[in-house]
Amino acid sequence: MTQAITLSRLLKKNGHTVSKVLIGKSKRRVIPDFFYKKINAPVSTYESPNFIVDREQKGIRLIRTLLYNFFKLRKYIASIKSIHNEVKKHQPDIIVNFYEILGGLYYMFYNPQLPHICIAHQFLCLHPDFKFPEGKSLDKFLLTVHSRIVSCIAEKRLALSFRRMDDFPQKKVYIVPPLLREDIMELHPENHNYILAYILNDGYRTEIIDWHNNHRYVRVHFFSDGSNTEDQQTIHENLIWHKINDMKFVEMMQNCSAFASTAGFESICEAMYFGKPVLMVPSKNHFEQECNALDALNSGAGIISSKFDLTKLIDCMHTWNDRAKSFRAWADSAENLIIDHLKLDHDRDTE
Repeated sequence: MTQAITLSRLLKKNGHTVSKVLIGKSKRRVIPDFFYKKINAPVSTYESPNFIVDREQKGIRLIRTLLYNFFKLRKYIASIKSIHNEVKKHQPDIIVNFYEILGGLYYMFYNPQLPHICIAHQFLCLHPDFKFPEGKSLDKFLLTVHSRIVSCIAEKRLALSFRRMDDFPQKKVYIVPPLLREDIMELHPENHNYILAYILNDGYRTEIIDWHNNHRYVRVHFFSDGSNTEDQQTIHENLIWHKINDMKFVEMMQNCSAFASTAGFESICEAMYFGKPVLMVPSKNHFEQECNALDALNSGAGIISSKFDLTKLIDCMHTWNDRAKSFRAWADSAENLIIDHLKLDHDRDTE
């Protein structure tokens, strides 16, 4: 969502119009208010596939996810039809797809005569130089197939990357910098001596609390979606939970001493931009996050762990090599590179 907000701003800055934004929703995917406020374009939602998590609210249950989404096929077919209706109504010049599988299926079933530009970190899985976690051949296969379906009949697959790599035009994969929000680039990092964390699945909340029970002298702030009605909660002294809020999170990222995360691409990039060492804890059975973590490790972001043991992050802070300067230069080049990729000659290659 933040990537879409950033691209919308860059497109308008360069004289283009965002005529419509379509975003998938589900019981687990609540669209936050900040998206509607900042995307600055008309928004419609539709029913879209999502993961089913385990009882601990930590990891993905793959078989349950496949079965759950299979039984909702009728709703997803209706969603694809609604996408088609919106395209007919607005007549865009280009459709930009942020890794939405229903967008790829729309092209597969309707084949609109419009350029399909796909943007996601996951498209690096189609690059020959991308390093996968060892083993897990089935997960690798499923991620690759999913990425191909998402980008069906794509003119270009713009692979958001932590670092510069060579393009791979044979698979229409073009390496571009992350789409960081403007708020990040306008701030200057400081160190206010606290650890910041973000957890994708609320089950990891217990891990952070358990660790902090034995390290109460360490100041920790952590964010998650959660079901709490309040915006923040003091769990005990020096440990505060915050409900996701984009500006609050950015400001706290700016001033933290280090960052712990369930290995989402966007937040790791933000930490790298500010020069903060990162502890990456991929969500259980979430292969994409395992790939993110390994790629970020190879890009100098920080360290990987199987749980939120913040002691490892504190130890890492003393030996970590800050590469923020080179990463900032790469991230700051995003506007020119991505806008150039969107200037197409409209010659269709349907391979």
